[in-house]
Amino acid sequence: MRYAIKLKKYGDEYVASCRDLQGFNSIGESIEDALSESIDAVALILQDHIDRRQPIPRASEKKRGEYWVSLPALDVAKVGLYEAMRANGLRKSDLARRLGMHAPQIDRLLDLTHSSKLEQVEAALAAVGYRVNLSVERVDVRRAVSSPRLCLA
Repeated sequence: MRYAIKLKKYGDEYVASCRDLQGFNSIGESIEDALSESIDAVALILQDHIDRRQPIPRASEKKRGEYWVSLPALDVAKVGLYEAMRANGLRKSDLARRLGMHAPQIDRLLDLTHSSKLEQVEAALAAVGYRVNLSVERVDVRRAVSSPRLCLA
């Protein structure tokens, strides 16, 4: 799951924007810093959508001069769980019953700031009829930014 980020330089700082995520804003002292901060900003915006039970915005294609920022695999799985629950009309309490868990445990499975184990999210996805499909792809080293989650490609 990745979103296109546009950077503009203002003085000594880079300001990041994302046309797909209303309310998104991020700033950094360098391109790498601004993009790294953008990953957290994307997660915060998506967490707000989850908390408000709103659909997750779809990412549009990257335009010239924009950068991709990708969420960590665990966050992608958690967003996928949320979307699977919405698609099946399931509430947190329904998932808790299916998994034999308590409400706070389900809250943590849907919390992008909590470091759940991927296996727990996979089990929850399986309980609603979904699975994680993880892939690894090569990044063009000439165009990659130092963080493994940032890429110009």
